[in-house]
Amino acid sequence: MKRDSIALFLLAMVSTPALADEPAKPKEGGYRILMVTQSQGFKHGSVTRKENQLAPAERAVTEIGIKSNLFRTDCTQDVAKDFTKENLKTYDIVFFYTTGDLPISDEAKDYFFNEWLKQKGHGFIGAHSAADTYHNYQPYWDMIGGTFDGHPWNSDQTVTIAVHDKNHPASKPWTLDGKRDEFEIQDEIYQFKNWQPEKVRVLMSLNMAKTKLKKPRHVPILWVKNYGDGKAMHMSLGHNESVWENETYRASLLGGIRWVLNLEPGDATPNPDLSAEQEKKAKADAGE
Repeated sequence: MKRDSIALFLLAMVSTPALADEPAKPKEGGYRILMVTQSQGFKHGSVTRKENQLAPAERAVTEIGIKSNLFRTDCTQDVAKDFTKENLKTYDIVFFYTTGDLPISDEAKDYFFNEWLKQKGHGFIGAHSAADTYHNYQPYWDMIGGTFDGHPWNSDQTVTIAVHDKNHPASKPWTLDGKRDEFEIQDEIYQFKNWQPEKVRVLMSLNMAKTKLKKPRHVPILWVKNYGDGKAMHMSLGHNESVWENETYRASLLGGIRWVLNLEPGDATPNPDLSAEQEKKAKADAGE
């Protein structure tokens, strides 16, 4: 697969041994992530390459892999060429920061959803506008858990995020070792339709009571789910380029990656009661 020259330089630096305290040894040869940052709709600054350099989101995930000595990242903005059945066989995780209907072949999509993703140790991670992708393709939004339905909270607004699961490796970093159960961040916040609370475990949500603009609906921020023997995670944060430099955000992504790879335990039991409770509270906060 063709890669940016800078990606080749960075990836050459990656070593594959497991960290000493890993509960399981990484597979021989190390792990690989295929990060797709192609935009068929709105193109975010976080996935915009400048002067032939990796985009901020691409650079962040690549650097997470290098720093953790856990995986290497191949970045593509050409799914017609790189998201193929044969190429997918060489990866453990597919990571999307995308928009619109991507030109992936029917054969590749069928293999991805029905075979590849259902295998143990395989997983999908979506960041921010991954939920603004394939709006009318049900297998995709059934896999990811919901689809984009606007962003009433724009990128210049500071919001409060509640952490519901303090133990999951993807949400635990935001608690500062259990010292807090919410945090503030400046970022664009999506609301969702085709939401399937009965299939996902919500780890974090928008705290509507502490948000200036109030909407009578539950707004999940981070969630996980099982998909066959594979796993899926969606992180709604990530619009602003600065978020990708946030060390806690990076730790959260690494925790999610380790969970997908079965290197760290985390509960994916659906919690629809939490979504119902959060929606009831949001309606009360919005005066309904």
